[in-house]
Amino acid sequence: MTDKLNATRRREPLTDAQLLMTISIGIFVAMYALAMIFMGGGFLKVQQIFDLLNDNAALIIVSCSLTIVMIGGGINISVGGVIGFTVMACAIFLNNNAEGSGFLSITLTVLLALGIGLGFGLLEGFLVSYLEIQPFIVTLAGMFLARGLTTILSVNPVKVAHEGFQELVKAKIKIPWLGYTAQNGNLIPAKLEIGAVVALCVVLLIYLMLRYVRFGRNIYALGGNRQSALMLGINVKRTCFWSYVLSGLLSGLAGFVFLMHKPAGNASVAMRSEMDAIAASIIGGTLLTGGVGNVVGTLFGVMILATIQKIIALSPLNASWWQEMASGAMLGFFIILQSVVLSHRGKGKK
Repeated sequence: MTDKLNATRRREPLTDAQLLMTISIGIFVAMYALAMIFMGGGFLKVQQIFDLLNDNAALIIVSCSLTIVMIGGGINISVGGVIGFTVMACAIFLNNNAEGSGFLSITLTVLLALGIGLGFGLLEGFLVSYLEIQPFIVTLAGMFLARGLTTILSVNPVKVAHEGFQELVKAKIKIPWLGYTAQNGNLIPAKLEIGAVVALCVVLLIYLMLRYVRFGRNIYALGGNRQSALMLGINVKRTCFWSYVLSGLLSGLAGFVFLMHKPAGNASVAMRSEMDAIAASIIGGTLLTGGVGNVVGTLFGVMILATIQKIIALSPLNASWWQEMASGAMLGFFIILQSVVLSHRGKGKK
């Protein structure tokens, strides 16, 4: 009897989210392997993978925030504006406290970043969930508000002069058993920025929340079928509200991580990051219709977009429009792929 149960469990098909995530991971692995074969160079070094994480840590975090909202059937296009406002506010705050205690001022800056994100999340979550205003309209207004506040703070670029924060920016976590051998025979260890570690921790925590915490399962139920969620006794409005609050909080954190990677702010910082985050979520297997998604897939969605940009940057087609065209083509491919795969699985279930 036990053997039969074990065999049945082994034959259980992948869920839609697991299948789409697996496809994303497979495409990333194939793409990176082809880059290693045909382009070589930096793609043959482990540090290249780490550099993709270092350069896109903020995007990973904000993509996770989009994934949460999209699984619940919503959308949040204010995240890029929140990042920009957070970066500018934190940069100015650090410069105004450059002479103070390094640890205290940096701690207060982190709280400021989280507070900004939390404020936007509370406001947008209330308007969307309790006043039932369309999330696109609410978050569009939030984006304009954040961009306007960023411009009010400073039209000119602001470079962080805080010495303690500069040391934090330069800090790297060395992984001695990974790296490459230099010409003199010494092993140069791979290096991971603190922001990248934070991003990976966010992915892990959100994954565990969505999979094992009741609130995470409620988000899936909300996005799958709102009426069914109500019949199951789920407080739909409260779940929707807290999903936007969490999205805003992660956006503020992404702003601080962005500042750790590029310690300067300007009025146009993170201008299209909301579009990149939505694209990464979709490529990672999150459906715009809600109910299906996985932050691990979102992580690989970011890595796919980053790899495309790196390949084009190292090729003769080194121009921004080629990167945008390639990213758009990849997004379109995944949207069609999702439609075909899920349609086929739906027919199979019938």
